[in-house]
Amino acid sequence: MGYVTPEQITQAKELDLLTYLQRFDPHQLVHVGGSTYCTREHDSLKISNGKWNWFSRGIGGKTALDYLIKVQGFSFTQAVETLVGRAAVLPPVSHAAPKPAPPRKLLMPELNDNKDVVLNYLMGRGIHPVVLDYCLEHRLLFETKQYHNALFAGYDREGQMRYAALRGTLGNFKGEVTGSDKHYSFSISAPQESGRLHLFESAIDLLSYATLMLGRGWDWQKDSLLSLAGVYQTKRENVVPIALSRYLQEHPNIHTLQLHLDNDEVGRGAAAGIMGGLQDRYKVLDQPPTGGKDVNELLQRKLGLTQRKEDWSR
Repeated sequence: MGYVTPEQITQAKELDLLTYLQRFDPHQLVHVGGSTYCTREHDSLKISNGKWNWFSRGIGGKTALDYLIKVQGFSFTQAVETLVGRAAVLPPVSHAAPKPAPPRKLLMPELNDNKDVVLNYLMGRGIHPVVLDYCLEHRLLFETKQYHNALFAGYDREGQMRYAALRGTLGNFKGEVTGSDKHYSFSISAPQESGRLHLFESAIDLLSYATLMLGRGWDWQKDSLLSLAGVYQTKRENVVPIALSRYLQEHPNIHTLQLHLDNDEVGRGAAAGIMGGLQDRYKVLDQPPTGGKDVNELLQRKLGLTQRKEDWSR
């Protein structure tokens, strides 16, 4: 086992993470915006104002020493020796901040002025007109001109559309507009006093849940609702979807997560990953649909196949 002196420890603790990466591993730095950076290896690890926080794991710190130990898995002695050794080899230098990566350009299809095809399709799947009217009013729902696909939009904090999911109104087509950024998936945010976030695999499941709440006479806008833009199987454990990581970073008021992911292998695996990655910092409730594969199937079962259009026709 190596030995480090108190002087070396003091020296190692003086180096913040941003400076360390700028000097010794600049390729890892990705400029997010303003004074905030993340790393290429972990996009939920944010560096800002002299501190860093790995949101998906719930750990953070100030120094490069903290980073090497908590993220890279170095022993305390190895981390100190690494930092002191590198400082001795390379003199202090200043580096220009990496150029910010340009935002992805969303190549939007031509939109249709008339949205009747999409509205009839979604009402045919049980979505209530009140929920659809909200989406239209807030520019969350559109109809493409060429194929009459439903387009579900996601926005950043500045109100710029950054994501667009597509769902065919004929057949089973599902896709995304070229340039979509999954960090900004389809969502409906509640007032700041709400600390509860409901999670879904798709925009239609989200709207189905809102419809179910409306049908029970509850305030469907009381809590925040977020679509994860699909979930995927992965060999890694405790994986938190990027849409969720971004939402939690921007909404520190959230304290409870309710998962409404599908009743299949992929959905159950994604739920386990979220619970494993976040249950030490949030109250996480796994509440899959009580009937059917997903929330929309549950809604359709509750309404009946012939009841939907007659009762909720526009």
